[in-house]
Amino acid sequence: MSTGVIIALIVIVAVVLVVAAVLALRARGPQHGGSLKRRFGPEYDLAVARHDGDTKAAERELAERVRRHGSLHPRPLEPAERERFEARWAAAQEHFVDSPREAVGEADRLLAELAGARGFPDGGQYEEQLTALSVHHARHVEGYRRVHRVTHARVDDAGEGGAGTEEMREAIVEARALFEALVRQDRHGDGRQRAGTEAGGSPAHSARAPPHVVARQAPAEGELRQCPT
Repeated sequence: MSTGVIIALIVIVAVVLVVAAVLALRARGPQHGGSLKRRFGPEYDLAVARHDGDTKAAERELAERVRRHGSLHPRPLEPAERERFEARWAAAQEHFVDSPREAVGEADRLLAELAGARGFPDGGQYEEQLTALSVHHARHVEGYRRVHRVTHARVDDAGEGGAGTEEMREAIVEARALFEALVRQDRHGDGRQRAGTEAGGSPAHSARAPPHVVARQAPAEGELRQCPT
């Protein structure tokens, strides 16, 4: 084999290796960060802020969350179980008008119990449970963080009225998004319910909360605005 041919082969191999390296870097770099940003949404921004703007450190943290909890498959709730959670949430919202701090505390406990019932880490491990929830419900988990923070803040940091009450109202309203995401039937369960409805002719709303629960839930946000200041 001539020297010219050998040199040409070396050049070709070098070019192939360079191209492969560039593609690998692109796959692990911006694309990976972009996928994390799409997946985590506001949680991505919070992670970056927590790391003082260091996006690489934030992405390492978020990637580790996915590695630890990404394969978790939440278990569906039984209908009676779901109705109990819905009734307790409605009661907590109604109770807010008279005792906002107690109502927020109940919302915090309820979210911890509900997440545990769906198969997330136990509520006694708040940070681990929150981390797992952020992987699967990144756009709703901030509400849980807020009610937990308010619940465990010292009473003299924010009183029962004025700005303290408004902060608690906002926290429980925001937390409702995570509650609804966790309590609603999953797609597979909805498919089974729809099939049963078509076969048996039962009403389409049979898988939803009982009418008295829905009626109590609907005005909850408005009622929260009427709490004493």
